[in-house]
Amino acid sequence: MISFKDSGFVNTRDMFSKAYDGAYVIGAFNFVCLEQMQAITAAAMETRSPFIMQCSANVARYVNPIMVRHMAAACIEIIRSEGLTIPMALHLDHGTTFEECKAAIDEGFSSVMIDGSALPFQENIELTARVVEFARKHDVTVEGELGVVSGIEEEIEHSESRFTDPEAVSEFVKSSGVDSLAISIGTSHGVVKIRVKPGEPVPPLRFDILSEVEKRLPGFPIVLHGASAIPQKYVDMINQYGGKLDQAQGIPVEQINQAAKMAVCKINIASDGWITMTAVSRKALAENPSIIDPRKFLAPSREAMKEIYIYKMREVFNCAGKA
Repeated sequence: MISFKDSGFVNTRDMFSKAYDGAYVIGAFNFVCLEQMQAITAAAMETRSPFIMQCSANVARYVNPIMVRHMAAACIEIIRSEGLTIPMALHLDHGTTFEECKAAIDEGFSSVMIDGSALPFQENIELTARVVEFARKHDVTVEGELGVVSGIEEEIEHSESRFTDPEAVSEFVKSSGVDSLAISIGTSHGVVKIRVKPGEPVPPLRFDILSEVEKRLPGFPIVLHGASAIPQKYVDMINQYGGKLDQAQGIPVEQINQAAKMAVCKINIASDGWITMTAVSRKALAENPSIIDPRKFLAPSREAMKEIYIYKMREVFNCAGKA
């Protein structure tokens, strides 16, 4: 077994405590390749923002867990080489079994999510508590989920949302021992977060649920999944250069800002990075069809993603300068 501390990672406990007290959010950014990790790290360095580098179990298998750890540790080394001290957690997103979470902890992840949200309430508690019991032995923090966030992320798909029941959160947190809780208030995985007809206003997130959860769990860190804004200029770019994302629509930034001022301490961002990288790569390849060097389209994609992440850290999460 490898301790996350040997790689320079931190767990999320102190991170979230400071974010809650300071009314800002820690960005949790999903990666699937080197360029995304570079962009996330560069954005954190430029803005001096604490951050979470995260991947699903599927991505960990795709990249290889050993390589994930070493690449993430290299991000820490790059930060330190510039004389900076910026907290970074390495997080497993949407682990669905005890075995997946245990494997991540054994491999040196500093934080894991166990997603038992599709299970009956008591089974969700039991699975989450089992992961917590193992993680505590190694000072790894655990995120649980109550309520179902709709959409598709990796191999996980839910066709409909099931809003979190505020009356259940206290029992869930107390019985499972979880360190943070992902809830469902209307966000969605994937590139189609919401569906509205032309001219219709975007429906607000269920801030009434968030407010009630906040009352029942004072000081406890809440997590939002599926909260990408889906930058329209990059959606248009994808469509212009041969893609098809006609219905892509995200969560309005002002709604995320509102959540960030409440009990939410962690917001996951995946689709925004994916869309940005795909759009810029498509444009570069279309305009320069003779390209065979991947750097020719990956480098501008990396720079565009960096700018998206900087915007999130500065303008949406308000975590710039908090490292």
